[in-house]
Formats: sequence, structure tokens, C-alpha cells
Amino acid sequence: MSEIAENLARVRERIEAAARRAGRNPEKVRLVAVSKTVEKERVLRAIEAGVKILGENYVQEAQKKIEALGPAVDWHFIGHLQTNKARYAARLFDMIHSVDRPDLAQELSRRCLQEGKVLPVLLQVNLSGEASKFGAEQGEILDLTMRLSTMKGLSIKGLMSMPPFFEDPEASRPYFMALRKLAEHLAQQGICGVTMEELSMGMSNDFEVAVEEGATLVRVGTAIFGPRP
Repeated sequence: MSEIAENLARVRERIEAAARRAGRNPEKVRLVAVSKTVEKERVLRAIEAGVKILGENYVQEAQKKIEALGPAVDWHFIGHLQTNKARYAARLFDMIHSVDRPDLAQELSRRCLQEGKVLPVLLQVNLSGEASKFGAEQGEILDLTMRLSTMKGLSIKGLMSMPPFFEDPEASRPYFMALRKLAEHLAQQGICGVTMEELSMGMSNDFEVAVEEGATLVRVGTAIFGPRP
């Protein structure tokens, strides 16, 4: 068994244990293997080990991998998306986790309609208020959700957020709880065409806490592929 396969097995075991601690069905949690800066050969090993979803942060890098490795997996875009890259993202990806502003959403929707597809998207929320983090402010999310719900090329499936980095994973818990409660609040609004079934939260250092707080998509790179250069 390769090192990547061994790492993947450990991550899956930890996800399952965290889900069971919270009384959740582990099958409701999907692993997004974050493959940014990881060379194609190592990404292929992860696919061979059973990875079903790959997460990429840069459109140009992802395009090369998708062209080389094909549709054997779902490809999710998890980084900050520039509006001028929306036409490529609309064609390449199966889900985008980081929609955070109307102009980006409008361009994505337009490009998706040209492609003849409806793209599942998540709205990125900046819960920490950090200037270095992307995402809409918490107070803007209801209005953003309502505006995007009318865009026919997009299907709003939930929320994504990234807390500050903490050495202690428990310090991330309040942010994960806040995202879950925000999603519950939005779901209660009954906005046509909007579901809050997905919560993309948790990375290599804190994904177990995220699972305990309701994550349905965890974005794990280092724990699978090892530290990046």
C-alpha cells in the first residue's frame, strides 16, 4: 500500500470516528482531497486509492490535471475565484465552494447556461472578519442568497467557511457551530431553489471537530499528500 493510500485510510477512519461520536452517519460526510500543487502522478495514486472528489485552488493548475486525469472523480473548486476565470470554472468543475459576491455569481451563471449546465455552488462566509480571508460577511449572506437564487445557471447547496488557523482544533469549534446555525437559519427562510444540505468546513488540522459540528464536505490535503514545499 502506498503512503498516500495509508494516509487516506487513516483520514477516513478519523472521519468515521468523529461522525459516530456526534451520532451522525459517516456516509453523510464526503472527503475532498485537496490536490493543489500536488503533481499529477501523486494525484493519480490518490484516485487509485479511492478518492472520489479532488479540490483545487487555482483554475490554470486544475485545468491541466483535469485534462490529464479526466472525469474519473468529481472536481471541486475551493479557492478564491476571480470573475475573469468564471468561464473556465463553469466548464471544468462539478462544484464551486467559494462564491462570495454577485458579480462572480452572475458571470458563472451566464457561462453555465452557455455550457447547458446548472452548477452546484456553496456561498463562502467570512466568519472571522479577517481581512486576509475571502467570503461575504455573515450579515450579507441572506441578501446574497436571495439574489443568487434567481440565477438559473446556479444551484445553491450550502455554505463554506475557513476559520483562523489554531494549533488547538477545539478553538475552531465556535466557527463551525456558527456556520451550521447560519445554514439552519437560511434553510428556514424557504428561499425557492435553495437548499442548505452542504457544509464545507474543516481542513487537515481540524476536520474531526468540523465533522462533529455537521460538516458534509471536509477539505483535507496535508493529511493525505503530506506537507507542501
